Parts: sequence; structure tokens; C-alpha cells
Amino acid sequence: MQKSNVDLPITVTGRHVSVTEAMRDYALKKVEGLHLDYPKIIEAKVILDVQSHGQIAEVLLFCANHIHIEAKTETADIYSAIDETMAKIARRMRKHKTRLLKKHRPREHDIRHIHEHVYQGELIELDADAPEGSADAPEIEPFTIHEDNYRIRPLFTDEAIMDMELSERPFVVFTNAKTNKLSILYRRADGDYGVVEP
Repeated sequence: MQKSNVDLPITVTGRHVSVTEAMRDYALKKVEGLHLDYPKIIEAKVILDVQSHGQIAEVLLFCANHIHIEAKTETADIYSAIDETMAKIARRMRKHKTRLLKKHRPREHDIRHIHEHVYQGELIELDADAPEGSADAPEIEPFTIHEDNYRIRPLFTDEAIMDMELSERPFVVFTNAKTNKLSILYRRADGDYGVVEP
């Protein structure tokens, strides 16, 4: 999970108002305090505007996967406008994550759940009448279908879930950042997740 937005480029600008250090610091802390892991924030812009009818805070987030999130609030106080805008932003980020999880949630009768079988060409020519285990039955050697390099990373469980959902793998092997143990996260038949820790 994205625990804090370290070194995130954040621009705080003012319209019809000179942005004070207190206003800037408050806006920066609020954006840096967004502890949501998806979508990953690349850049943030905060625009503070003071009008005769109210004070406006607008936040624009430029995120990974070409996701653009923005929200605007007008209140009587600039700090409460920032708070309400950040609450809207957090809700929209959660909505994106929910959509992502729903999109990748396994469905019954989905083609991804059909077991795949690969047969060697010469096996088709075998004598179908030869009983299994008999002297006439040929010995079938196991073979590698596909080799894949797999990097084991230290992750929290929720990060491992996101990693599996984004990669569409049936499991993720990782070092649990909390327990420092090798763990395997997998998708259960009921759609939930299971974790195996040897």
C-alpha cells in the first residue's frame, strides 16, 4: 500500500489570493496524507481561490494508468474547503479501486477457470488399446510448458492483492513485509483470497 506520498510533486497556487505559508503547508499535508494505494499519484495541483461569495479549493491529481481525478469545493473558510475537497478526492480514488477490483473479480463459468491441457504431438499416435501401466504403454515424460522469471518482493497483504489483480495471476509469492515470512496469496474458488505462510 502507498503509505505516504513521499517526494510527490505538489503545486499550490492561488487565484485572487496570495497563498500564505500556513495555507500552503495545510494543503501539502492533506495531499501527502492520502494513504490510498490506487491509483498511484504521480503529480498533484492545488488551486486556492477567494471570491466575494466564498472560498474555493480545487485539487487535480494526475495518476498512473492515465487516470485524472479532480474535485472542487466552495465554503466560507479556505481550510474547510481544502478538507471537503480532499474528502471528495479520497472517495473518487476509492471508487476507482472498487471498479478495478470488480473488473478483475473472478466470475463463475469464466473462461479463465477452464483447466488448460497441452499435449505433445507424438502422444496422439499412441495405441489407445494399451492399458495404463502395462509394458506396452509408453512412459510419458513431464515437460516444461513455459518458464517465467518471478521476482519475490516484500509486500503487505493488501499490496499483494493489488499486484495479483493487476497482473491477473492466480497467485502471488511475496515476502510479507509485516511478518518477514515467505507467503503465497491465492484466489479461492469462492472469489475471496487466501494466504499460505509456510
